[in-house]
Amino acid sequence: MSGPDFIVYVVDDDMRIREALEELLASHGMRTVAFASAGAFIEAEKPDAAACLILDVELPDINGLDLQRRIAAGEHPPIVFITGHGDIPSSVRAIKEGAVDFLTKPFSDADLIGAVETAVDLDRAHRAARADQAALRRRYDDLTPREREVLPLVVSGLLNKQAAAELGISEVTLQIHRRNVMSKMAAASLADLVRIAQRLEIPITHSRRPSGDVS
Repeated sequence: MSGPDFIVYVVDDDMRIREALEELLASHGMRTVAFASAGAFIEAEKPDAAACLILDVELPDINGLDLQRRIAAGEHPPIVFITGHGDIPSSVRAIKEGAVDFLTKPFSDADLIGAVETAVDLDRAHRAARADQAALRRRYDDLTPREREVLPLVVSGLLNKQAAAELGISEVTLQIHRRNVMSKMAAASLADLVRIAQRLEIPITHSRRPSGDVS
């Protein structure tokens, strides 16, 4: 039988806690990789898989909350904090900065497993969204320079003849480019293309409104 398709990272300087967490997670069929310090976690190579990070607040090298802030700019597993010295300001800071949960020792097995499952589901969703965004970017990169000029004009709502005049091309040529854009971007409709353009943050600088209309 194949193993789980996700990894639970554990960062805690107490060997007994690490071993207890590894045993608990293994009993629920979860693959675990444990570290005694934040630095060891940072330096370790990590496979391209959904994951969760169980992170102790008090660590010998980098405070867990500081580690959360340090890795926030990049892609990282959702964090479940565990601590023996919880306080409200720390828990509020952790949650505000994206932690899934903040558990104070001793916590129940059910609470930890539930938090881990939530974190893994969240990471799967984030990874799927990133993959979808990357696919959209690849499609956009496959457009010709002219098609990239046509796209913002189309989604801005300009009529074909208006967009063609803007580019100094014939309306027939504009329609050909428009069909190519729709096909390459896998857009089923104009509304779909507009949503894609929004996700790609393509600036819309034109309006269908005639320039002389000030109403």
